[in-house]
Amino acid sequence: MKTMIIGVPKEIKNNENRVAVTPSGVKELTGKGHTVYVQSTAGIGSGFSDSDYVAAGARMLDTIDEVYSVAEMIVKVKEPIAEEYKLVRKGQIVFTYFHFACDRALTEAMLDSGAVCIAYETVRDREGRLPLLIPMSEVAGRMSVQEGARFMEKPQGGRGILMGGIPGVKPAKVLVLGGGVVGSNAALVAAGMGADVTITDISLPRLRQLDEIMPANVNTLYSSAYNIEQELPSADLVIGSVLVPGAKAPHLVSRDMLGLMKPGSVVVDVAIDQGGCFETSHPTTHSSPIYVVDGVVHYAVANIPGAVPCTSTLGLTNATLPYVVRIADMGWKKACQADPGLADGVNIVDGSVTFKAVAEAFDMEYTPSEKFL
Repeated sequence: MKTMIIGVPKEIKNNENRVAVTPSGVKELTGKGHTVYVQSTAGIGSGFSDSDYVAAGARMLDTIDEVYSVAEMIVKVKEPIAEEYKLVRKGQIVFTYFHFACDRALTEAMLDSGAVCIAYETVRDREGRLPLLIPMSEVAGRMSVQEGARFMEKPQGGRGILMGGIPGVKPAKVLVLGGGVVGSNAALVAAGMGADVTITDISLPRLRQLDEIMPANVNTLYSSAYNIEQELPSADLVIGSVLVPGAKAPHLVSRDMLGLMKPGSVVVDVAIDQGGCFETSHPTTHSSPIYVVDGVVHYAVANIPGAVPCTSTLGLTNATLPYVVRIADMGWKKACQADPGLADGVNIVDGSVTFKAVAEAFDMEYTPSEKFL
C-alpha cells in the first residue's frame, strides 16, 4: 500500500479557528502507515492541543513554511490566501475549500503553482449530492439566522425587531432565497425562533418536499424576480443561500431591488463564498462582519462556520476524513479513477483548469480531468 506525507497547516484566514484534521483523524492516518505533520497550535481554536496530536501520532512543526515544504498532500479548511500562494508547489495535492469561480487571483496562483487542487465544494457522492459541503452548509444555514437575529437588534444597527415577537406583537418576517441545505436549515431555525418564514426555490419538486417537512410557520414560494420584489418590502431579514456548484452565484437581489427594503432590515449573504447573491454584497470578516448600503445592514462573512469551530471542525472532518484516507492510500489519480464523485472535485491540475464552471467564470481554457487520470 502506498504511504503519503500529509501536512495540516494552521488556518490563517481572519478568525478561522477550524482545523482540517483532528487527533482522531491523525490516528487513523498514522495507523495506515502515513506520516502526518501538524503545525503547532493548529488545533487550539477547535479545542485540540499539540499534545493531543502528538499522542495520536502526529509530528509537530513550528511554521507553516515547514508544513508546506515537507507535505505531499496539504489538507486545509479554507483556500490558501496570498501569503500562502508561494508555498504551494508543483505536484503537491491541496485538498480544501477553494471556491475558485469568484477569485481570479487564487485561480491564477494555483495554476502557476502546478499543484493538484481538489475542492471540497465540488466533490459529489453517488446520489449527486455535495457531501463535503453539506455539513458546513448546515452550520452556515443555522448560523445565518443566529447572526441575522443579532443584527436586527437596534444597538447592532438593525430596526430593533425580535425574531419571534411576543403575544400581541407580530414576529419578524424572514425571506430565505434558495431551498437547499443552507436554506432549509435557515428556515428551520428561523421557524423555531417563531418567525414568519418564506422560503423560495426554482424547483417545484423541492418546494413540494419543503412544504411537507417544514413547520406551519414556513411558507414556500416559487423563486422569480417578481415574487422576490413582492416580498422584500415586508422582510426584516433576507438570507441568500443560492448555490450553483463550483460556479459564481447569481445575483437575485439587485441594487435597485434593495431599495424596496425597510431601513434597518438585514441581509445575510451565505453565498458570498461563491460571489454572493446580492449585487451589493462583498466579503466581510468575523472581526468586521457588517456594512450598510441604502440603509440595509449587510452581513457577508465568508467563513461563517469558523465562528463555531468546536462544532464545525467535527462536522467537517467527519465528512472529509474518508476522502483524505482514500487519497493517501491510493494516490489522487487512482482514488479519482475509483470514485468519479471525487474526480468531480479536481478543479486544477498542473496548470490546467479541470472544472468547467471555473474555466467559464474567467474565460479560461477547460481541460477535462480525465486527461490526467
